Amino acid sequence: MQLSDMRQGQSGVISKVGGSGIFRRRLLEMGFLKGKSLFVEKYAPLKDPLEVNLDGCHISLRVEEASHISMENIADALQKNSLSQ
Repeated sequence: MQLSDMRQGQSGVISKVGGSGIFRRRLLEMGFLKGKSLFVEKYAPLKDPLEVNLDGCHISLRVEEASHISMENIADALQKNSLSQ
């Protein structure tokens, strides 16, 4: 699932950060790293942009930008993590 597909109030774990060049680097510098969990705070009234909470920081992204971030459910990520240990 992509970050742009998540609903308001939903949490997830980042599984992949896509994009290319400066855009991808900017996302990584803002803390969008594989394995980090985030919470979708809210969408703007017209559904663009969306606001996420990542490590206590509130970050707004356009829906198109959020579509480059692949997510997993927290439960799925925890299960996968426990199986690998």
